[in-house]
Amino acid sequence: MSDAVPPAPDRPDDPTWSGVHRGPLRAGEWVRLTDQKGRRHNICLEPGKRFFSNKGHLDHDELIGRDEGFSVTSSAGGEYLVFRPLLSEFVVSMPRGAAVVYPKDAAQIVAMADVFPGARVVEAGVGSGALTCSLLRAVGPGGHVSSYERRQEFADVAEKNVTQFFDGRHPAWELTVGDLVEAMKEEESSVDRVVLDMLAPWECVDRVAEALAPGGILCAYVATTTQLGRTVETVRAHGGFTEPQPWETLVRDWHVEGLAVRPGHKMIGHTGFLVTARRMAHGEVAPAKKRRPAPGAYGVDYSGPRPSGLPPTASAEPFEE
Repeated sequence: MSDAVPPAPDRPDDPTWSGVHRGPLRAGEWVRLTDQKGRRHNICLEPGKRFFSNKGHLDHDELIGRDEGFSVTSSAGGEYLVFRPLLSEFVVSMPRGAAVVYPKDAAQIVAMADVFPGARVVEAGVGSGALTCSLLRAVGPGGHVSSYERRQEFADVAEKNVTQFFDGRHPAWELTVGDLVEAMKEEESSVDRVVLDMLAPWECVDRVAEALAPGGILCAYVATTTQLGRTVETVRAHGGFTEPQPWETLVRDWHVEGLAVRPGHKMIGHTGFLVTARRMAHGEVAPAKKRRPAPGAYGVDYSGPRPSGLPPTASAEPFEE
């Protein structure tokens, strides 16, 4: 798929491919209009066009050529703030094929998976391209992000979104339509980071273990507790990774007006679970976990992967009268 994409244009205004633009607003750029009630509208600036809302209209020509960070009044008296959208704002309003990785989780992935400039990163699946934008910004043009997506329609949406954000095809990005295990290239045998955002990441653990360089990091993003349990136990049972670390983050805003300081009524609650683990050197096995499992954790009702050192089956836990 990537072979059919035309080469990226020269970017003298942004050689780092950060997706950030400076200077006056230009035709073809996207801007975000925010009204006094906090409602947001993203528009692409085109000479001669108008933006319409229940507050009247705005001419694009009134915005083009001005420095961002100003307010403008519509024909019916509505007042709007005008800024270029931040990455965190862009990804929550972009067209979606699949659900997006929210900024709070993308930030955790970049930080806790230690994605660095120049890193070689494998991502599966690409969804709508939200996480891809964060990964590409983190690795920069000197790194490489290989994204794998099983569904063509999702890949098409992601390609459009990522190209729109960076205003061109990022030179460090390669997008492949196919299953990670089957389509992953042989030359990708020593990558720094692997990020799995898919329904069954446990199916890829063996292939990921082959691809990751010693010390590399596996990061999985899953939505449900059943997925979380299966992923953690599969990584743990593999033996070639450090003890997997699972967690989630919740974000709550606050209302602050004079003496009225209280938690906001809305919050970004559960969006997904994250799991990270580091690859041991090939042939090395992580030390066994010292803490004993809780009673019944791997009892007769458990049918998933079993950590090393446990018997293949377990009797029912005795109950005290």
